[in-house]
This record gives sequence, structure tokens and C-alpha cells, in this order.
Amino acid sequence: MAAVKLHGSWLSPFTFRVICALKLKGISYEYIDEDLSDKSPLLLQYNPIHKKVPVLVHDGKPICESTVILRYIDEIWPHNPLLPTDPYEKARALFWIKFADDMGPSIGRLFRTDGEEQEQAAKECSKVLETIEEHGLIEGKKFFGGDEISMVDIAFCSVAHWLGVIEEFSGLKVLEPHKLPKLSSWIQNFKSVPLIKENLPDRAKMIAMLKRRREEMLASKSD
Repeated sequence: MAAVKLHGSWLSPFTFRVICALKLKGISYEYIDEDLSDKSPLLLQYNPIHKKVPVLVHDGKPICESTVILRYIDEIWPHNPLLPTDPYEKARALFWIKFADDMGPSIGRLFRTDGEEQEQAAKECSKVLETIEEHGLIEGKKFFGGDEISMVDIAFCSVAHWLGVIEEFSGLKVLEPHKLPKLSSWIQNFKSVPLIKENLPDRAKMIAMLKRRREEMLASKSD
């Protein structure tokens, strides 16, 4: 029996966060892809409050919520640290991780809405991206924390990959390279790291699945 198991969904950026951390640490694990329309008894047992993925199970003990899981992984396996040791730099990193968590609903609204509501969501998302461009990224650095991938980079994986997919099938453009050069460069750097590139969900498969889900969601709203 594997000491580490991950219950997740291949389409979830939060699951991808945990996969990144485990891969960067070189931790072997068993992956269980959950059907979120028919959640397994184990998922409901391990996460009875939110009933969501990801859930990391370590020696039979479940840990829920991606950010909590990332902190747990970094403490249990301290090699290849994902957070700085300096207290100030760690506090700064945790601020941006919280910022990444808080921007999730903005990206979600792009996916779930259409018309004027979607245009408003795009404006909100653009402002958030401008804030990251201006205050989050350091000129001349490949990643948020410097020259190595950190927990902050992992936290922003939805900006690196999922946002572009939503843009593609929605027809909106919120991440414009000429307006956000540092952020665009970071995305290229992040996605070019072999470990990241090899584990990102297939773009065409994502587009097909998300487009279908969005159409179903919008159709149910209009009924």
C-alpha cells in the first residue's frame, strides 16, 4: 500500500498544485482520479466537510485544501523547500499565495458567465493580473521567488495554464503580453520547466471538456 495517495481531478488546477509539489520533492504517490459527478465513498470519508478534491492521504491520514496540503508537504519533506526560510520572505510568499487563492473566483466568473456579466468579469480579472504584474513579479527574475520554482509559482498555476484555455474557447482576451510582459514571461518560464510541462493537463482535452460544461451551465441558467 502506498504511503502517499492523492485523490484529485485531472481538470483541477488545485490538484495540479499538489502534483507539482510532489513531483518537485520527488515523492512517490498513488493517484486516484475522482469522478466529481459521482464522488467515491473514500473521498466523502476523507473530506466530509467540503467533499472536494484534492485530498492528500499520508499514512492513512487525510489532508484537505490545496494550500494546506502544500504547506504540509513542505514541512514533512523539507528537502527542495518550496517556501523561503527567511521570515520576511516567507511572509511575502504567503501573501501572494493567499492572493492566488483569492483570485480564483475571478477566473471562475469568466467561465460561468456570458454577455455583459462576462465582460465585467474580464475587467475584474484584468485588474488582478495588472496587480500581479506591478507588485508580484520581480524584474529580471524567472519566477516569483527568484530563479527556482516556489510555492507561489505553483499557487498561480491557474493563471499559467487554465486562464489561457478559458480565453481560447470564450473569445475573451485578458492576458495580453504587450500589457503584461513580466507575467507573460513568467508563464513561458513556468510552462517550459520539463516537470511542469510533462504534467499539465492536455490543452485540447481541457478545451473540449470545459466548453461542454460551460454550455450545459449556461443552458441550465436560461431554463
